[in-house]
Amino acid sequence: MSSLTTRRAGRSGAEKERREAMIAAAVGAIEEAGTLEVTVADIAARASVSPALVHHYFGTKDDLMIAAMRHLLRNFRAGVTRRLRAAQTPRQRVSAIVEGCFDEGQFTRETIAAWLVFYAYARRSGEAARLLRIYFRRLETNLVSALSPIAGVPAATRIAAAAGAMIDGVWLRQALTPLTQPDPRAAAAMIERFIDAEIAP
Repeated sequence: MSSLTTRRAGRSGAEKERREAMIAAAVGAIEEAGTLEVTVADIAARASVSPALVHHYFGTKDDLMIAAMRHLLRNFRAGVTRRLRAAQTPRQRVSAIVEGCFDEGQFTRETIAAWLVFYAYARRSGEAARLLRIYFRRLETNLVSALSPIAGVPAATRIAAAAGAMIDGVWLRQALTPLTQPDPRAAAAMIERFIDAEIAP
């Protein structure tokens, strides 16, 4: 590898780290404020960079909010994908999806609070609403695919829709009870019990 290529790779890695630090700072600022009414200056201070640098990387604050949503969704997808690769049976695939929804790296006070704000943000942002629709569709599609060999397509479709709604409900309840410590295992077990009860007949 040439020295020029090495420098470019190093610069690219540093820029990626800087972007991720700004996104993490945005999520932290939103969690603390409980609203999107945070300033670029607030976010820049958390990331130990200048507001100008935030604008350089993301443009407007709205662009940064969308970048933060994409970042969280990528992390969610990566966690589910990793678990699905290890699953060997349809039922294990169902568990992989459910557990991925409550990954310990995702189901934290900070991330939960940020998602509550992003849901409200989607009411006025077309791009945020689109990202949420993709998440809803992907979650149900994955669940239907895993459940179909067990319960058949009609039942799998019904169970997946209900399980998806329950998953979002658990996140919402946790967001509205911020003093309660998130418990990923208990949350996943609750959804698993519902699915088992629906499959049993």
